[in-house]
Amino acid sequence: MTKTPSKTVCIKTYGCQMNVYDAARMADVLAPLGYRPVTEPAEADMVLLNTCHIREKASEKVFSELGRLRQLRQVRIDRGLGRMVIGVAGCVAQAEGAELLARAPWVDLVLGPQTYHRLPEMLARLAREGGAQLDTDFPADPKFDHLPAPGPRGPSAFLSIQEGCDRFCTFCVVPYTRGAEVSRPAAAVLDEARALVDQGTTEITLLGQNVNAYHGDGPDDGAAWSLARLIRALAEIPGLTRLRYTTSHPRDLTDDLIAAHAEVPALMPFLHLPVQSGSDRILKAMNRGHTAEAYRRVVDRLRAARPDLALSSDFIVGFPGETEADFQDTLSLVRAVHFVQAYSFKYSPRPGTPAAARPGQVPDPIKGERLARLQEVLNTQQSLFNRQCVGQEMDVLLDRVGRRPGQLLGRSPWMQPVHVSAPAAILGRSCRVLIVDGQPNSLAGRLVTPATEPPSADADAAPAAAPTPTRIPA
Repeated sequence: MTKTPSKTVCIKTYGCQMNVYDAARMADVLAPLGYRPVTEPAEADMVLLNTCHIREKASEKVFSELGRLRQLRQVRIDRGLGRMVIGVAGCVAQAEGAELLARAPWVDLVLGPQTYHRLPEMLARLAREGGAQLDTDFPADPKFDHLPAPGPRGPSAFLSIQEGCDRFCTFCVVPYTRGAEVSRPAAAVLDEARALVDQGTTEITLLGQNVNAYHGDGPDDGAAWSLARLIRALAEIPGLTRLRYTTSHPRDLTDDLIAAHAEVPALMPFLHLPVQSGSDRILKAMNRGHTAEAYRRVVDRLRAARPDLALSSDFIVGFPGETEADFQDTLSLVRAVHFVQAYSFKYSPRPGTPAAARPGQVPDPIKGERLARLQEVLNTQQSLFNRQCVGQEMDVLLDRVGRRPGQLLGRSPWMQPVHVSAPAAILGRSCRVLIVDGQPNSLAGRLVTPATEPPSADADAAPAAAPTPTRIPA
């Protein structure tokens, strides 16, 4: 048998967890062609930029990077290392494919997030015909039907179960770049999860643009499964000890999903639940479909079901028409709910979205000043929560090597980074850790479980309760 020549690919990923998952699946698609991943573009025979289109700056970063890659390609040619293939994948490719090729005609491949399974065909055409290869269709057959089995992902892995969004928030490009909501069949999700666990994964994060709207066909009669039913089935896989899901919409937090938070031990006590604004007037203009009070009621029900639940959220400041009173409503919601993490941004108009053409665009200096005030409150809440974890014992999945010698890094059940001095031999294990220090963005801990012994079943079954964040004065 002829051995496939070894080639290298560097996939640079921008944006959300879905893009991280897509990057890993692109590597899976390219592996049979002889491509092995590298981290530096200078070492790569092919560089793929896996892009995000949510904010303007993210899009512009892509064009800046393409300019650098053009120069790097010429350096490689001058040194006799061969011609680098340059590709752009993801949401910028989907939204701006033709413009991208006009602005950067040296790009070889442009493919949307629904077509990366066709990379082998595109590379074959490129070798045969030359010229830029563009594929931003929405195929009739879901890409998941054509992807190979996943390669090893390590102790913690992403698993995409749903794509697209039917909500059409007025600020968001996702319905235009990812398409309508599509859920994978439950059997396919379960098969991929088992394959990951067989390769050593113990924590899986289920992904979707609107993941709690999941309604995939069931494995028996084809009747649609909810996310809650899927979570319960996944929790029965031996060796899968942690489950998470993101990103959620408040309108799709159903009774059975809230019950799963109370009844499924593997479902971690942390939820990312974007609200975007605390102003009912702005929420209506955003087409969010809920009020601030409805959001608070959902949070109350979640916390009644799982008292140690911690929340993170997304916020947009300076949405068109936002007044100081609207912004104060957002601050009031933040103080009432208490978030242990948050992603907050100035509104960025995206071409083709309804909000981009709205009157009342807020001047950038006002957006910046409001963002600073919001982040001050959010950062205070996060820091306080981390400090309140000091003295707590918790299970930490140690999945990465830290920056310092002899240091491992993992995540708490509440998604905080936790640094621990520990031997490399326990990398990939969930260990009992005593938190000894809480910094604004991370925790430091000390092993409770002896490093020479696996954590006990009792320790895994009884995670510490998260401290309840103290109310922060207005």
